[in-house]
Amino acid sequence: MAGDARASQPAQRRSSGPDRLMSMVRYVRPALRGFLRIMRANPLTLVGFVMVVLIVVVAVLVVLLPPISQAVLGHPVSILPYGPNYYPSPCPTRIVTTGNYSYPTCTLPPSTDHLLGTDNLGRDMLSRVMAALPLDLLIGFVVTAFAALLGGSLGLVAGYWDQPRTVKGVISVTILRLADIFLAFPSLVLALAIAATLGRGTLPSVLAILLTWWPYYARLVRGEVLVVKHQPYVTAAKAAGLSDLRILIRHVIRNILEPVTVYYTLDIGTVLVTFSTISFVGIGVPLDVPEWGNMVEYYQGQNLMGIAPWTILAAGGAIFVTVLAFSLLGDGLRDVLDPRSRRALAQAVVPTTVAAPAALGEA
Repeated sequence: MAGDARASQPAQRRSSGPDRLMSMVRYVRPALRGFLRIMRANPLTLVGFVMVVLIVVVAVLVVLLPPISQAVLGHPVSILPYGPNYYPSPCPTRIVTTGNYSYPTCTLPPSTDHLLGTDNLGRDMLSRVMAALPLDLLIGFVVTAFAALLGGSLGLVAGYWDQPRTVKGVISVTILRLADIFLAFPSLVLALAIAATLGRGTLPSVLAILLTWWPYYARLVRGEVLVVKHQPYVTAAKAAGLSDLRILIRHVIRNILEPVTVYYTLDIGTVLVTFSTISFVGIGVPLDVPEWGNMVEYYQGQNLMGIAPWTILAAGGAIFVTVLAFSLLGDGLRDVLDPRSRRALAQAVVPTTVAAPAALGEA
């Protein structure tokens, strides 16, 4: 009998794999149908989703295509029309007249050869904008993720162990007061002050944003945990003797992921703008590193807004388009994940399909 039981265990394990896969399919399929319904009701969400996908694909190709093509073909292939620091020789010049003074410059307006024009050194602006995309996008994703992880962990502790007159309660209050100190300052001003203190560079800018952003996630997660931990299923799990860690993983964290995901998506654009602003004021990324805020600072310092506005508009437009894409996607995710928004959008779509038979009946 014992041998038969042992022999049946591998079969049970083998059967659990397909069952688990089918349960995932049953969970994902309604979510996909709901997502498509939301897309039909809110086309701007689809626009944001497509924009984000294209931006990510371009960033990945900029980074991975040259080394992969080097390994496969023996020579690198890039999607950049020119190198980001490519100086043409001889420099393509045009004559600019300011008042009674005329002088040659390497800036060329947008054309078929240079879709976004060239800068004062003859460098192709489209190549420079695309070359800066991986860094700015990586900062947006990674810094926001670390801020969410740090602030979310502290918010989880502060919310779940919010017990007055206990050691856990003291830890919870300490986390909240520390977050309040950071939140007392405007986020951009505090990030600029920390970056200026740490010195110029990419890492100091990242640390400045991380130290500034974690309190927002701590407050957000704590508020959600305070709501979830008083739900009947959490009370039942405690009564059943489950450990705090198991309750947090199985019941608390999975029920607060939706608002955190929406906030994270919307925050990527905000972090990107803050990082570019730090570089714009001259305390962020070094000038030899392609970065959108860095470009705006350099070209404005060269007084190119009057004679070559496309240099500044190209970098500024890239920031605008990227932030807009993540904002549209974040709003769409909120509609998909928030039951109240999902119900409202479903009501906006369903009556249009139900009203037609009724109208035929009246006719």
